[in-house]
Amino acid sequence: MASKLVIILVFVLDIIAFGLAVAAEQRRNSGTPKRDGDAYYTYCVYHSDIATGFGVGAFLFLMLGQLIIMIASRCFCCGPPLKPGGSRACAVLLFILCWVTFFIAEVCLLAGSVRNAYHTKYRTEFFNDPPSCETVRKGVFAAGAAFVLFSSIISNLYYASYSKSRGGVSSYGGETGVGMAAYK
Repeated sequence: MASKLVIILVFVLDIIAFGLAVAAEQRRNSGTPKRDGDAYYTYCVYHSDIATGFGVGAFLFLMLGQLIIMIASRCFCCGPPLKPGGSRACAVLLFILCWVTFFIAEVCLLAGSVRNAYHTKYRTEFFNDPPSCETVRKGVFAAGAAFVLFSSIISNLYYASYSKSRGGVSSYGGETGVGMAAYK
């Protein structure tokens, strides 16, 4: 039976990560070109930078949830073998999907946070084009939030399926060797 404490703890951590990723999407950086006091140069002025912190927080909470699931399930490869059957096959499939969605979510959150923290630092002269005040694209943190949600659901299903199929391989009741006599 799956530990309800592990499932609830991981679900809460993943919901926090989802909320932080949505907040990061809402509070992305925006930059506007401004002229200096002498009106010779144009530079970028960036607004809020809190989305980077939200993105990193979501990254860490999701990683902590994944770590707890993998420790509780012994990362699927350590420990006693699983009972053959549908639960084991489901656990294997969900294990792979769990890692794929986790990796995609972490890449989206990390890339969004790094890109959001990048600020254009150069200036241009008055008669040149204004600098490009590049910011993170809309939807990067939202994609991360969606994959956080997918990862949360799949990892909890994986843990429940793993727990159902946990245990030793059913032992054979007879002798383990080949019988040499005609009668027992």
